[in-house]
Amino acid sequence: MNGLMDERMKELIAVGASIAAHCQPCLTYHVGRATDLGLSADQIRAAMEIGHMVEMGSMAAMREFAKGALDTPGQMASACCPGNASLGMKGCCG
Repeated sequence: MNGLMDERMKELIAVGASIAAHCQPCLTYHVGRATDLGLSADQIRAAMEIGHMVEMGSMAAMREFAKGALDTPGQMASACCPGNASLGMKGCCG
């Protein structure tokens, strides 16, 4: 542990991140861990709400970004992540 966060705080963050990432198995796991660590249902619900706020912000940003996708396809393509071939990773475009 890095001394800045205890395991309970890490699990609350993981609960919120699971919501934002739409990862159902992750959420199931991290809610279970949070419960095992003694966090209350109210604390876990609060972390879920934060995850939903992040999710809504991300969706709103994507909606705005998508509006311009047809207007500037060349500029948007250059922003595509290239990946890391040395690690065997592909970019977001293939």
